[in-house]
Amino acid sequence: MGVSTSCTVSGVAVVTVDFPPVNALPVRGWYALADAVRTAGRDPGVRCVLLTAEGRGFNAGVDIKELQRDPGHTSLIGANGGCAEAFAAVYECAVPVVAAVAGHCLGGGIGLVGNADAIVAAEDAVFGLPELDRGALGAATHLARLVPQHLMRTLYYTSRTVTAAELHAHGSVWKVVPRAALLTAARELATEIAAKDGTLLRLAKAAINGIDPVDVRRSYRFEQGFTFEAGLSGVADRVRDAFGKEESR
Repeated sequence: MGVSTSCTVSGVAVVTVDFPPVNALPVRGWYALADAVRTAGRDPGVRCVLLTAEGRGFNAGVDIKELQRDPGHTSLIGANGGCAEAFAAVYECAVPVVAAVAGHCLGGGIGLVGNADAIVAAEDAVFGLPELDRGALGAATHLARLVPQHLMRTLYYTSRTVTAAELHAHGSVWKVVPRAALLTAARELATEIAAKDGTLLRLAKAAINGIDPVDVRRSYRFEQGFTFEAGLSGVADRVRDAFGKEESR
């Protein structure tokens, strides 16, 4: 259980997340993931990172139970910082990052795949931000990298999800395959990328990041300020305890 890294002879480093039962990451998990991705990117023998997960789904976001067990704000501050570091590690990784997504990709999962360079998804993959149902805000920055602006807003306000096929239609998912074929398809793409010259790949990643119209680290941290405000005001706890149902208002 945790975050592990394995390297292939083709120059692909595979970073695997495994926090049963649903890959809702505790604070330490977000920081471990950030460290693993950054370490892989710094390895001169690595030319592409493949980010994947074991279990039922790719990522269920922050471990809400960890927040609920904390009578203060230490866990909330830790989750905010950990998510920011993990998302930034994917975006700032020196080499391209391919995300292999199966099952649920929710909350913090959107932060990861929204900052990845390419996404390969299983047919059963669903993507969404249930933040308003969980007493939180954030990762609209990253959802906006996957879908058009008005769809992003509608998904955000309703906490609805979209399928891998729908994201493929928008051009944000490279390929949709049966779940059993996911790792093979993702490895094929990562290996194709890793076949390029390592120095040029690193230059290309830096160049592409440099022309992005939005500073994803700054915009996400701006969003997180409102998450913390919701926590301080008490509304976050009320919504989490009621799972966002109408009677909580």
